[in-house]
Amino acid sequence: MILDSIDRRILAALQRDGRLQNVELAKQVGLSPSPCLRRVRRLEEAGVIKRYVALLDPAKIGLGLTVFARVWLTGQDEETTSGFMEEVRQMPQVVECHLMAGDCDFLLRVVVANLEAYRRFQIEHLGRIKGVRNIKTDIPMQVVKTSAELPVGA
Repeated sequence: MILDSIDRRILAALQRDGRLQNVELAKQVGLSPSPCLRRVRRLEEAGVIKRYVALLDPAKIGLGLTVFARVWLTGQDEETTSGFMEEVRQMPQVVECHLMAGDCDFLLRVVVANLEAYRRFQIEHLGRIKGVRNIKTDIPMQVVKTSAELPVGA
């Protein structure tokens, strides 16, 4: 799908506020409401807009610790990697999982209440996945930037 400048302005506005009413969105991007709604629907149907979500403050809901876990597997064969991925998909504490090129096999972003909760999660869940050889955990000291907005070039 080719995105024009209006599509990009729509995407940028919806990333800033997914609850924008169509009339307000249309005003912000310089369209009348009907064509704006048609464009949004087209972006949704094409899968450019995957879904709408509410972004929560983890600390305010009792999830005050984010860690990054680097995971090495015993092998990189299909059975080991797909088994690991399937297990991780079932773990709500893992909010991101990336198959890596480089030093480790996977990089996970894990959100938990505190360090003790992470220790239990690593021992009772992550470390028990078949094929996990090693886990190294990095604990960030300060969040410098976090964003869910992609640079759409509006």
